[in-house]
Amino acid sequence: MARKRLKLGEILVQNGALSSADLEEGLKAASASRKRLGEALLEAGVCDDTSIARALAEQAGLPFVDLNEKSSAQRVDLNLVPDDLRKRFKIVPLGEDGGRLHLAIGDPMALDALDMLRFRLNRELVVEVASPSAIDAALDGSEGGGRNFDGQSFVTDSIDASVDSSVDRSVDKSIDVDAGEDSRMVTLVNRIIEEAVRNRASDIHIEPMPDRVVLRYRIDGVCTVRDNLPKRMQAAVLARLKLMAGINIAEKRIPQDGRIKLKVDESQIDFRVSSCPAYHGESIVLRILRPDSVQIGLANLGFEPDHLEIFNRVIRRPNGIFLVTGPTGSGKTTTLYTALDELNRPDKKIITAEDPVEYNFKGINQCQVRESIGFTFASILRSMLRQAPNVILVGEIRDREVAEIAIQAALTGHLVFSTLHTNDAPSAITRLIDMGVKPFLVASSIQAIMAQRLVRVLCKHCKAPAQDLDPKELQLIGIDPDSPEVDQIMAPVGCPKCENIGFKGRRAIFEFMKMNSEVRDLAFQRAPAEEIRAVAIRTGMRTLVDDGRLKTLAGSTTPAEVARFAQAEFLTSGNVDI
Repeated sequence: MARKRLKLGEILVQNGALSSADLEEGLKAASASRKRLGEALLEAGVCDDTSIARALAEQAGLPFVDLNEKSSAQRVDLNLVPDDLRKRFKIVPLGEDGGRLHLAIGDPMALDALDMLRFRLNRELVVEVASPSAIDAALDGSEGGGRNFDGQSFVTDSIDASVDSSVDRSVDKSIDVDAGEDSRMVTLVNRIIEEAVRNRASDIHIEPMPDRVVLRYRIDGVCTVRDNLPKRMQAAVLARLKLMAGINIAEKRIPQDGRIKLKVDESQIDFRVSSCPAYHGESIVLRILRPDSVQIGLANLGFEPDHLEIFNRVIRRPNGIFLVTGPTGSGKTTTLYTALDELNRPDKKIITAEDPVEYNFKGINQCQVRESIGFTFASILRSMLRQAPNVILVGEIRDREVAEIAIQAALTGHLVFSTLHTNDAPSAITRLIDMGVKPFLVASSIQAIMAQRLVRVLCKHCKAPAQDLDPKELQLIGIDPDSPEVDQIMAPVGCPKCENIGFKGRRAIFEFMKMNSEVRDLAFQRAPAEEIRAVAIRTGMRTLVDDGRLKTLAGSTTPAEVARFAQAEFLTSGNVDI
């Protein structure tokens, strides 16, 4: 049979720290002043805070630590927790044990504070109870220490502040007037957003599970678990995000989309928000859209000198179609936006048709597709042609109608940029023909096709010569394991500059196919992609794997990164026994 949980006053009397008469008076005072019993007893001077702390620890089933004792004082290590957290939450770090952090806290029932600490510190906490006076004494004169998730000092306002000072208050003004909203939840959500931006994340994932809410960041294309939020926070976190994004809070049955604009560290950041009903609650993803991510310059995209020269020639042609291919998340939009930024001059009129418009550019006419009112890619393209543009960007060629209008634009003197979802450059030709576009139109209108993928870049501060390389990975990217070239390969190590990951940032690997006379003849004859590919390679095309090998031997990335994209090609050919 479960043991009855004693009340605080009963424990104090049982421990001899308080008489029954004093308890009665204390209960009356607490009721009259609407204060907690411990506060009332301290004000009345009938009990000291050490006795109350011992009773609270016993009530909560937690150990008590007397920070005034020499042995306990020697456990204190203030550097384990940042100064701002120690002072805000009145906590004293007591050391580490198997990855767990021991903390002394005055109020073991401050569950919200403990939840916030778990999130901020990203650690498993072991809580011990100390008297508030002993905690204050331990904290007196302490200076800042500690680091947060990204290695930077994480100085905050009080957790009761409604909006952090680094978040644009003018944006949130209309949001924060909701009297029913817990200001601590506002701050928690803002902290999540700010931290993700500062750690170069591209996405924030809020994923409800049966017993928790998983928070993940996608950094350099890889999802990492940041924290597990308590299940009881789920409704408040989701409601806050939906409110910020202008999404209907009451609607939980259908997917919804919205946008958030916030200023983080003096930069205006856009967030594309998507909510999707799932079994354990709505899953929400925030796509972080940084304006500077598409204004990095052509040289920083990852082009080798010969590819950069070809790219510059192609995007400056007066007419024709330039296609960029690759799966979702391969950087196609960034590449085309960077090209537009390069061409964006007063003497050129540029119009885009996008779904959705992710980045806003000054001097470019950008049109948002709205299928619900008939404002489709096709209708926008037809309208564009009456606007006399020099350059047209079509977000994606999805069907025959859009493809034929784009080809018509190219053949009548316009330069057209667009994307296709194919795995390599030669497959784009057969894909268009499969859509129903006449082969002679494909052959005559396309000037070049470029396939691309993104690979992580080794941290320049900690990379080191590779040891114990996997021969199969080397074979996949075309490097002989016994070749002297192997000595040029570098490996990730990990340091504070890269959050101990070993990689920092991403660059593209490319496959550039120019439409020479032989390739055009094959397109006209409806030749299969394999035949087009063989001719393109023979006439100078460097494949994705070949480009990745160059970057590996230059010490920019690793064989494993390139091999992720090389496997399909090599396994299909049967050249490698995996």
